[in-house]
Amino acid sequence: MAVRLLLVEDEDEIAEFIAQGLREEGFVVERAANGHDGQNAIDSSRWDLIILDWWLSGPDGMALLHSLRSKNQSTPVLFLTARDAVRERVDALRAGADDYLCKPFAFEELLARVEALVRRAARGTTEWRYGDVVLDMSTNCAQRGGTSLSLTVREQALLLFFLRHPGEDLSRSVLYEHVWHDEFDGLSNTLEVHVMELRRKLEALGPRIIHTVRGRGYRLGEYPGSETP
Repeated sequence: MAVRLLLVEDEDEIAEFIAQGLREEGFVVERAANGHDGQNAIDSSRWDLIILDWWLSGPDGMALLHSLRSKNQSTPVLFLTARDAVRERVDALRAGADDYLCKPFAFEELLARVEALVRRAARGTTEWRYGDVVLDMSTNCAQRGGTSLSLTVREQALLLFFLRHPGEDLSRSVLYEHVWHDEFDGLSNTLEVHVMELRRKLEALGPRIIHTVRGRGYRLGEYPGSETP
């Protein structure tokens, strides 16, 4: 599943600015416009990250943060506020906020902080799933439908990256950079060979889940259009 963000922000213009920008970056964003709606959203669903404004009608951001942490929920929280006094930043962090951003801010900084918090949370995850595919990094064991997959180190790294970005169109250059940790020169077919072999092993146990998206790269998940081989 894609990264799910809850945005609790009562200023419509700011909320739209944040939500639109993050959606364009591939995040799934839902907004709560006040403290009551924010509390309901927090209580009723699981979120990968919560972006929380301090000043809200109903319970304010600090009250929501206290409520979240009192239930031992470790969901990362990025606080947004016009307050910039050191004492107030310290209070928010001590109350359980993971990061703090003062208004006004540049979207690029917000995005960088969101990505950092998501990465930090993901490092604590050892098991990754999509459908009937499971990769347990604590044991280096991959399975599909309960049957073990024999993967090379590179194939496992490739599958892990796909599992971390389901539903996203991943270009060849992005995959090469993050799995091979090198720049893609556009000439080597190394990536295609590894994707083909990973597909072969996965498809021996079920339908295709890694699709070629024409002109964009590859995608893990359902792909409604036609694809190249």
